[in-house]
Formats: sequence, structure tokens, C-alpha cells
Amino acid sequence: QVQLGESGGGLVQAGDSLRLSCATSGRTFSSLRMGWFRQAPGKEREFVAAISYSGRSIYYADSVKGRFTISRDNAKNTGYLQMNGLKPEDTAVYYCAAAASGVTSNTYYNAVLYSYWGQGTQVTVSS
Repeated sequence: QVQLGESGGGLVQAGDSLRLSCATSGRTFSSLRMGWFRQAPGKEREFVAAISYSGRSIYYADSVKGRFTISRDNAKNTGYLQMNGLKPEDTAVYYCAAAASGVTSNTYYNAVLYSYWGQGTQVTVSS
């Protein structure tokens, strides 16, 4: 069983930055694809970013492209989401997710394919 734990959320002002971390345990981290998703109040969960096992393949939602950076440190069993230029519309609970298989370059945005999820961390951006 894989356990994921997010940290780094908080309350910031528009234009500020935050770095989310996702610590994993229970399985070799380098064997997992990682993704970040978010869910705002009253809205469906949406894809934010994804990264392949090695980190060579990275994908972003159009809404965060150029502002957010996903990365991973396989030696530390930790994934990251650096968020710069935050906007009020980025306010949401952010979840990290992992998948051992099934996630490809064509399906990385599909939350259903990620088997493991963290508990989420709140990010609130004030205007």
C-alpha cells in the first residue's frame, strides 16, 4: 500500500508563491507516476500537473502552464509542486496522486487512473 502526504499549503496573497510537497512511502517512489490535482469549492476535481517516473515527461493544465512547476526527487521519495504567480482562482484543496501503471502520455490528466491519493492541502489565495 502506498501512502501519500501533502504539505506546504497556506494562505497567501495574489502574486505570491508556495511550494507543495508530497512525501510517499510503501512502494519504490521511482516506480510511480505522480500527479497533482485540485478541487475548489463547488467544482469538480481538476488536473494540474503530472510527471513521469524519471521526471523526463511533464504535463501541465493550460491554466497553470508557465506559473507552476512539477518535480520529483526519487532519492527522497518526494514530489513537489512549485506555484508562482498565484491567483485567487488557484484557491483549492490540492491533492497529490500516484499510479503504478495505467497512466500514459495520453491519459495523464485522468484522475480515475491514479490509485493512490493524499489527504489534500488547502491553498487559499487572496486578492
